[in-house]
Amino acid sequence: MMVLRAMRDDAHDFDALCQIAELSGPGFTSLTTDRDLLHNKIRRSEEAFTQTLDAPLDELYLFSLEDAETGAVGGCCGLESAVGMREPFYNYRVGTIVHASRELGVYRKTPTLYLSNDYTGCSELCTLFLNPDFRGGGNGTLLSKARFLFMAEHAHRFNDRVIAEMRGWSDDNGQSPFWDALGRKFFDMDYARADHLTAVSTKAFIAELMPRYPVYTTLLPEDAQRAIGRVHPNTEPALRMLKAEGFRYQGYVDIFDGGAAVDVLFEDIKAIKRSRVAELTVGTPTDQTRVLVSNRELAQFRCTLTMATIDEAGEQITVPPDIADALGVSTGDRLRYLTLS
Repeated sequence: MMVLRAMRDDAHDFDALCQIAELSGPGFTSLTTDRDLLHNKIRRSEEAFTQTLDAPLDELYLFSLEDAETGAVGGCCGLESAVGMREPFYNYRVGTIVHASRELGVYRKTPTLYLSNDYTGCSELCTLFLNPDFRGGGNGTLLSKARFLFMAEHAHRFNDRVIAEMRGWSDDNGQSPFWDALGRKFFDMDYARADHLTAVSTKAFIAELMPRYPVYTTLLPEDAQRAIGRVHPNTEPALRMLKAEGFRYQGYVDIFDGGAAVDVLFEDIKAIKRSRVAELTVGTPTDQTRVLVSNRELAQFRCTLTMATIDEAGEQITVPPDIADALGVSTGDRLRYLTLS
């Protein structure tokens, strides 16, 4: 059984996160192989889980996907409560400039890239990575969707718009055509080096040295143009899941690799709208329904995937004893659940 839980500031979770950072490879800029920075992320997350808040500030919540029997960590994911509050948060907004001349019979629409801070203050889904050894068996669903149960339970900790930046496309050698065509023109470094610098510091230093004027995408090589709004093959399943939840591409891309950013109103996320709270009975489920089920804690948050029995009103749920033990709950407690098709 796999359980998603709040990441802990201990040697076990730290070593697991370091291994995940190594596995994620170039382009996964929300993680870095710098051990000090990873440790700081875990500390920041643990502080967020223990704070009493009336509104979102700039908290980071990290979660570990753990095998309940062996303790092995198979993945991680995260939530930022409000981006751009510690430092500027940049994207390129894809726009259009029209050049027209009636006398010459010319009418041409040219795509452009504008440097933007439009997503400042939004909450963000981030840092999702599943170890290839743990893929399958519903683990990807648990890792990605469990965050929505946490958000539904602690809605006051998040803002009314939620975004997700998708990892951009790169070739088999880890080279980004978007970076090579644009970013590299202003920095004397390759993609891997720039990727490392953005992970250990911030993307703000890139944005501050990039052109402030619109970039005409037609001046970029064709492979760079094709990379705009395109995601890495390993990211495509996550993008499909987000689109199914209501996230949409609105013409914003990453300034680093050109990967798509998607967004949605908090209240329109389907999993949040469909999640319910019910009273628990510990027993043997009949008429089983596949569900994500979580306790309603903050620092002790737990979520897992199981079969359960739910009454017609949706107010009573029965789960097996091992599931209740994994969540740290007992008969009479109230749980949050999400039915899965």
